[in-house]
Amino acid sequence: MHIILIRLLDFLLAFFGLLTTSPILIVVTIIGYFDTGSPIFIQQRMGKNKRPFKLIKFRTMTVETKSVASHLASAASITKLGGFLRKTKIDELPQLVNVLKGEMSFVGPRPNLFNQEELITERDSRGVYAVLPGITGLAQVSTIDMSTPKLLAETDQKMIAELSLTQYFKFIIMTITGKGAGDRVQSDNQ
Repeated sequence: MHIILIRLLDFLLAFFGLLTTSPILIVVTIIGYFDTGSPIFIQQRMGKNKRPFKLIKFRTMTVETKSVASHLASAASITKLGGFLRKTKIDELPQLVNVLKGEMSFVGPRPNLFNQEELITERDSRGVYAVLPGITGLAQVSTIDMSTPKLLAETDQKMIAELSLTQYFKFIIMTITGKGAGDRVQSDNQ
């Protein structure tokens, strides 16, 4: 799919997405202050060509939670509000700002942390960093997360090679309608 068309769609969808969801963003921010005292979570992630950028999300875990990949965090770290935000994927809405700024696309590989060495190696060998990271994609709607680095990188590579306009909208619609489970967290029984 043509890069200019994707960027135009990303910009328009993010702009109108922020306009239409602004009441939700405001309400969640206010409730988030009562939940954790710090409703916005900003974390440095690896973007296109491995450039760093600051990913913006609603905070779903306690402020004291270590900055690690979600699958390495304890489920006990997730707040009650955070559980709801994750289940409904509302925690992802602030990333519309990242899309608007051109740091992310709606569809692309989920941006990883700089300390996820195995995933970085797997993605690097498959050319995954040649595209903008995304809010959703084939891996997300297939419930493949960063706990399986090789499978994730292979899935990202396949999505990038086969991405069409139809798939772009399909992945967005599947995510909005609840397909996929997002990044797992460690169960408290481990």
